[in-house]
Amino acid sequence: MKHCDILSYQYFGTPLLSRPDMTVMYFTALAALMVILVASYQNPSGSLPPLPMPFRVPLDPRGELQLAWNISYAKQEIYMELKAAELRHGLVLGMSDRGELTNADLVVLWDSGTKSFFGDAWSDGNGRVSLDSQQDYELIEARRKSGGFYLLFKRPFSTCDPRDYLIEDGTVHVIYGFLDRPLTSLDQLNLSQIHTGIQRVLMLRPDTPSPSLPPDVQTLDVVAPKVTIPSQETTYWCFIHKLPENMPKNHIVMYESVITPGNEAIVHHIEVFECDPDTREVPRYSGSCDDKMKPGKLDLCRHVLAAWAMGAEAFYYPADAGLAMGGPTSSRFLRLEVHYHNPLLISGRLDSSGIRLHYTPSLRRYDAGIMELGLVYTPIMAIPPKQHSFYLSGYCTSKCTKTALPPRGIFVFASQLHTHLAGRAVRTVLVRGDKEIELVQEDQHFSTHYQTIRVLRNMVNVLPGDVLVTKCTFNTEDRSKPTVGGFGIMEEMCVNYIHYYPRTQLELCKSHVDPGYLQKYFNFINRFHGNEQCVCGEPGVTEQYSQIQWDPFSTEVLDSLYNTAPISMHCNQSTAHLFPVRLQIINNNLTPLKVHVMLFSPISICPKNPKNIIFEVYFPKLACFPEF
Repeated sequence: MKHCDILSYQYFGTPLLSRPDMTVMYFTALAALMVILVASYQNPSGSLPPLPMPFRVPLDPRGELQLAWNISYAKQEIYMELKAAELRHGLVLGMSDRGELTNADLVVLWDSGTKSFFGDAWSDGNGRVSLDSQQDYELIEARRKSGGFYLLFKRPFSTCDPRDYLIEDGTVHVIYGFLDRPLTSLDQLNLSQIHTGIQRVLMLRPDTPSPSLPPDVQTLDVVAPKVTIPSQETTYWCFIHKLPENMPKNHIVMYESVITPGNEAIVHHIEVFECDPDTREVPRYSGSCDDKMKPGKLDLCRHVLAAWAMGAEAFYYPADAGLAMGGPTSSRFLRLEVHYHNPLLISGRLDSSGIRLHYTPSLRRYDAGIMELGLVYTPIMAIPPKQHSFYLSGYCTSKCTKTALPPRGIFVFASQLHTHLAGRAVRTVLVRGDKEIELVQEDQHFSTHYQTIRVLRNMVNVLPGDVLVTKCTFNTEDRSKPTVGGFGIMEEMCVNYIHYYPRTQLELCKSHVDPGYLQKYFNFINRFHGNEQCVCGEPGVTEQYSQIQWDPFSTEVLDSLYNTAPISMHCNQSTAHLFPVRLQIINNNLTPLKVHVMLFSPISICPKNPKNIIFEVYFPKLACFPEF
């Protein structure tokens, strides 16, 4: 075996050992670490998870750098494998709040010219890199295998190091970089001066086994029709798929992505929408979703059936539920939407990516349903300009759930969070009485560029009379005008599409502030700022927001209004009609919910013996590997 095939390492700062001693030390350390690795992978049943690692994502647009990982909830550790098709003088992998190169938690493999090292590092506010005094990334193996160079390492979810990133549920913004020259000291590295990129993933995934598929399962591919990917950075491509005539009711029990080989690093995310069942015909279309000449009826295809994002695995429905497709109450038309991210402006690439639906004619016990929570799409709710963090909350009230849900309630098993460009975080909690009793879904690093359906680790039982509160955090520091709610990308939304069973007639359970109280706010703020112009009933809400003189006082009063003024509740059936007359009272003024007992944030488990050492990797030089 060539010396380059397996790379040994020792702790930095200890005397260098002879080659035979190093070999013994390496295999002893590796054996010990592999024992830890295998033990931590064990699940409660005692069996090992499948290898190679089940979760993986290409990091760069060419697919030359790939990240794979596995999770040990028992040990609260994550194991990562980084594969590079070509290695020059080192690599950088990191995590930061929103993918910034500054104030990032990093792990670096670098070449000093004569030796190579692996260590935990961080970047400051200018992108300059320094070794971390607490080394929390532990190298397990570095070797050349078929197809490239591999690094296997691990770290805890939480290190209690203020310079480290807390790995938690929700989106993780992964940054990467390539080193093209040796570094005599890591202090010479500035991330702004090397080739870098960003990828978004869900690091933490449910550890529950997937249900088995029924023997009579069939498949339906909803895919792009050999589209030539435009040579531009961002494209949303829409395609109308027509289901077979007189297709009977089936249950979708699983779906997965179908990605054209070679396009894995370009196809960013995919969604399939069901069109309005009352629309008898939807024109055939294959083209840009942003084309102003596209058929207007495409906008009637908004009911999400499936959603996939880069790095997501197959989506399974619970064993006793399935999503209805076909039959007299379903549409015969589906809209496929594929997001192509092509920063290298590659031209002439054909694509037939999409979603493969696995369905069965043997109906399961329950129909699954999708319900919208959060804020109504209306300009009544707005975010002032120049805000670092501004909060808006939408309510699904107890009166709505008491009327619309069955006696045993519903079971939420997945959700899809949604905002537009200003959204930074989304959180939905279940409130019973005046107590928050369960977190439904939360993403403190949410990005509108990474939206997928997320399976909950534990299903949430929502009972009649419960309240669901969806709170969104927005950042408008880069905007000089207020941002109102609406469908436009520069407008905002605050939504959680929860997936649940058994399906009910309740499809939308959302709120907004009472318009009358908002008008009182406009009148008060205008008088306060000396603007006596009458705005009563004449300008629209959007114009009135734009006329406000925005200062800290105007912002603070608006925030107080949203938190204390009565709300208008929308409790809609799947037909878009309100529930029966006896429920009409909920559309009158309601006071926002006052929660007296909040959920506690989980306590981080800190490593018992944090290290302050780095690994020195022994091999002649990185360039000893042959070129690919």
